[in-house]
Amino acid sequence: MKLKIHSIHFDADQKLVDFIQEKVDKLDHFFDRIIDGEVYLRLDKASNNENKVAEIRLNVPGSNLFAKKQTKSFEESTDQAVEALRRQVKKHKEKLKPA
Repeated sequence: MKLKIHSIHFDADQKLVDFIQEKVDKLDHFFDRIIDGEVYLRLDKASNNENKVAEIRLNVPGSNLFAKKQTKSFEESTDQAVEALRRQVKKHKEKLKPA
């Protein structure tokens, strides 16, 4: 899947980019018609430690799926966002099945 990763106001290292690509690619197992996706990584100005935000948008035929999670690390945020998208992808796939 073609995935654009944007790190806002910092440079994401290659290890993080590879981790995100690998996680999002696993969504292809649930729905093989995902067109492409975009990931936005940014640091929130929150006063607590949970200031790493991952936003993932997937383009699928007929709609866009979106998840945004904020945790202590980008890996954890990505994990949670991908899990939320997995549920959305499954629900979207169910809607497409003829009754």
